[in-house]
Amino acid sequence: MSYQHARYPHLLDALPGLLDATHGTRSLLVSTYRITAAVLVKLDHPDLAWLAADRAVTTAAGGPTLTATATIAVTQALRALGHHHLALSTALTATDTADDPAVRATLYLQAGLAAAGSGDRRNAHDLLDHAAVLADKHIGGSDPHHTGCGRAAVQSARALAAHHLGDTTEAIHRHEHTIRSDGWRRLPPEHRAAHLIDAARAYLDTGDPTEAGQTLLHADRIAPAEVRSRPVARTLLAQVIQRGPAAADVARLATIVGLTRQP
Repeated sequence: MSYQHARYPHLLDALPGLLDATHGTRSLLVSTYRITAAVLVKLDHPDLAWLAADRAVTTAAGGPTLTATATIAVTQALRALGHHHLALSTALTATDTADDPAVRATLYLQAGLAAAGSGDRRNAHDLLDHAAVLADKHIGGSDPHHTGCGRAAVQSARALAAHHLGDTTEAIHRHEHTIRSDGWRRLPPEHRAAHLIDAARAYLDTGDPTEAGQTLLHADRIAPAEVRSRPVARTLLAQVIQRGPAAADVARLATIVGLTRQP
């Protein structure tokens, strides 16, 4: 719940003790390593995230679905490191061992994003289609492995994939469709705010710093730590400020996060 609500400072304080406390319970330790890896990706430490994800896979050894859930963290870390081809093959290999549809959908989603990151348009679309089919079948089902994969998550991934592939206008169109969809509000605050940060980057790439700034404000209202703690969001906010006079509320947010000085 702390991760899903983007309470990253609290998580950073809690994780060392949590890793120690869960050491004797394999499934809980795998989950803790997954959360550790996810937070480290958020804070732009992909090398450390990969180490935590690798520990998750090692800990999960012998449990096919548990290993598959740990592999989600591995693929996220590999993508953050820019190893898109390796992330793609790793995710696809793990889909064969996962018997949980939400886990399989998430692995296909990660594989699709990895393909998009390497410019593989056809595979990106096909893999995200696979994720969508599984996510649709899973609507209303349980999610014991906390994947958060559903229709809105796949729609969000399609927007990010389009941006990776250079289709920025399509990325914005898909973003706007996603935030109007029925499933948008059911995504965890962390996921919604992270999507908005990706959308802000797309708006900047089309030369619209005003909309980028408003999108970052929207993200800050949903999950402040996504904007105030993540280096990528701070960089985007700095770029918005540098591109000309910013709206007062955007300038205020920049001041709060230490990007500008108080007058």
